[in-house]
Amino acid sequence: MDKKQIPYKIYLSENELPREWYNLRADMQNKPAPLLDPATHKPITADALSTVFCDEAIRQELDDTTRFFKIPDIIRDFYKMYRPAPLIRAYCLEEKLGTPAKIYYKFEGNNTSGSHKLNSAIAQAYYAKMQGLKGVTTETGAGQWGTALSMACAYLGLDCKVYMVKVSYEQKPHRREVMKTYGATVTPSPSPDTVVGRKILAAHPGTSGSLGCAISEAVEVATNTDGYRYVLGSVLNQVMLHQSVIGLETKTALDKYGEKADIVIGCAGGGSNLGGLIAPFMGEKLRGEADYRFVAVEPASCPSLTRGRYAYDYCDTGMVCPLAKMYTLGSGFIPAPHHSGGLRYHGMNTTLSALYDQGLMEAVSVKQTEVFEAAVEFARVEGILPAPESSHAIKVAIDEALKCKETGEEKTIVFGLTGTGYFDMLAYGKYNDGLLTDYAPTDEEIEKGFAGMPNIE
Repeated sequence: MDKKQIPYKIYLSENELPREWYNLRADMQNKPAPLLDPATHKPITADALSTVFCDEAIRQELDDTTRFFKIPDIIRDFYKMYRPAPLIRAYCLEEKLGTPAKIYYKFEGNNTSGSHKLNSAIAQAYYAKMQGLKGVTTETGAGQWGTALSMACAYLGLDCKVYMVKVSYEQKPHRREVMKTYGATVTPSPSPDTVVGRKILAAHPGTSGSLGCAISEAVEVATNTDGYRYVLGSVLNQVMLHQSVIGLETKTALDKYGEKADIVIGCAGGGSNLGGLIAPFMGEKLRGEADYRFVAVEPASCPSLTRGRYAYDYCDTGMVCPLAKMYTLGSGFIPAPHHSGGLRYHGMNTTLSALYDQGLMEAVSVKQTEVFEAAVEFARVEGILPAPESSHAIKVAIDEALKCKETGEEKTIVFGLTGTGYFDMLAYGKYNDGLLTDYAPTDEEIEKGFAGMPNIE
């Protein structure tokens, strides 16, 4: 199709909003390994999970054969406030780079949370409401998930308790105030308010925290408070299921103009946005209907895919959550307090880990200063200030476009712009002042994380 015939922004109508979530696991011949009970090391049951998660979320988490799950009407109506989200052709970036490549990005920042997280937050809050619960607890790294969940809980009249990674709590005061505005209680983690928090503080005085720490605290509070359950913003397969609306919309928009992606790129922390974006494309690849390159981009300061081990590990620092077979740096690994925010998690979603282990997906790690350099270049030509997390994908999308410039190949590159960076001005300020530095853990630091992993075949 002639370039001029493709609009800058491809909008879908409300009628084109997906009516079902797509479960990628149903099309995998080699399924992800099951979650294990931390006490018995046997595959975990729904009953064992019922004290932690909502019943419907458990059903979705454990089901790896049902291809599609109907999106409840209430959730779909909520989606209509900010979805379908636009797929944007980055014409200005293409021109700036002088590349023959076509670059598209799926923009998920058009809601108050500034990110894709609301797609799963409303679903999990809805299931809690339907179960008759009083409220939910959760963790948040950069704050997008905590903000999204506080919004969903306010909409449905649920209480919301958020444990925010301490470094982000201090770096992003405006983000925590948005959560409070929506009625959430926000606590920096690790905190002295929980048993596991006190244990972590004793072992790591002055720690900046991690998502693993915050998860442990949120789970402890949920399981010890009547009428509450824990909800998670990434990592779990149920979350990736809800986020499949991203990829389903993206594919519909491309199909509308006869475009086919060659490379699909997403930032990778726990895996929710990456998994949601690639889901329908990976499904086609698994079914032998089409071929694509998939690239996961993670921070060099927390490189679970590129330097981690594929093994069973705890999902949280307190070792109270189920064991998952994933690429991991060890649940005790506490990453440096860099501005990768929501990507600072020690492990990766089990489905994405299995796909990566099977050679169906690539992974690269990038340095913090390179990420912000790409973010600024993108912002100056595309007019959107991207979140630091999203900017990891931008960095690699630019790299791939420049490779096309060298070879003359006219590839179509699609990446996920998971959110905006308007609450990340401290990080941008440090970059502008030349104060950001790069850090990657040493082999010795990573080995220390591996040392605390359980020995499970």
